[in-house]
Amino acid sequence: MGSTAEGVHPPPLTAELNPPAAGKAVFEVRLTNFSGPFDLLLGLISKRELDITEIALAEVTDEFISHIRRMQAEHGSWALDEASEFLVIAATLLDLKAARLLPRGEVEDDEDIALLEARDLLFARLLQYRAFKEISRQLAERFEVEGERYPRDTPLEPAFTALLPELIWTTTAQDLAALAAAALQPREAVPEGVRVDHLHGSVVTIREQAGLLEAHLRNAGSLSFGELTADAAETLVVVVRFLALLEMFRDGAVSFDQDEPLGELRIRWTGGDEPFAIESVGADYGPDYGADGGSESVGPGTVDSTLQ
Repeated sequence: MGSTAEGVHPPPLTAELNPPAAGKAVFEVRLTNFSGPFDLLLGLISKRELDITEIALAEVTDEFISHIRRMQAEHGSWALDEASEFLVIAATLLDLKAARLLPRGEVEDDEDIALLEARDLLFARLLQYRAFKEISRQLAERFEVEGERYPRDTPLEPAFTALLPELIWTTTAQDLAALAAAALQPREAVPEGVRVDHLHGSVVTIREQAGLLEAHLRNAGSLSFGELTADAAETLVVVVRFLALLEMFRDGAVSFDQDEPLGELRIRWTGGDEPFAIESVGADYGPDYGADGGSESVGPGTVDSTLQ
């Protein structure tokens, strides 16, 4: 890490870079090997033109204390921010000097290694200090320039406060009449209930299913209920075929056989060779049952009411 620190070359710092503010005393140090502003001393140290090991930090501290006392004697007070700033910089210089005084080839413990690794960080802190000093100088200049600007507090003249924008009216009497007619037009009456005549479910008729069952039973003679409903596409068809079988059983067209309780139900055709009167199926379901388009069309709701 020491070699990395040796390669740091910050831009040179001159006395003109940070000129003193008007009326503010500049802290200057007078040492054996240096005499001048403190900022210039930091610049020389940061760009390696002056070795930190050759600077007596104790004398620098004494010079700063004397500077503070002179300010207090002349102005009756001293700047706390300047004192805090000096303490930070002095601590950085002290750490940097300690790192420089360590023997480079005789590092034995982790603490010495950490101190050497912090050398680059110390130089970075010096550069950061210089950057903040430059920014503060530029801000001070901006504040000084902008401080000469004053807002205009004069209110608007009374002659202009009463002025209103010109009103451009483009609506005609016919437009107003049309708007009034649209607003007064009665609305469409709200329906009392929800219409469901547009909904179409699967239409399954008992008579149609009775005809299919008759054809299957005439050909096979006897079939189980599972065989009669094997081709049913949905549960509704199974229910309607069961209702059709009950109608056909009542008319004597089929008979039910079951060999054991809860066993398989078999349906046998007993209607003979005569055509089955399909028109009689469902005659007792209601006065309108069997009419054209009437209640013989069975949907989900019809099946529920029929089973009840």
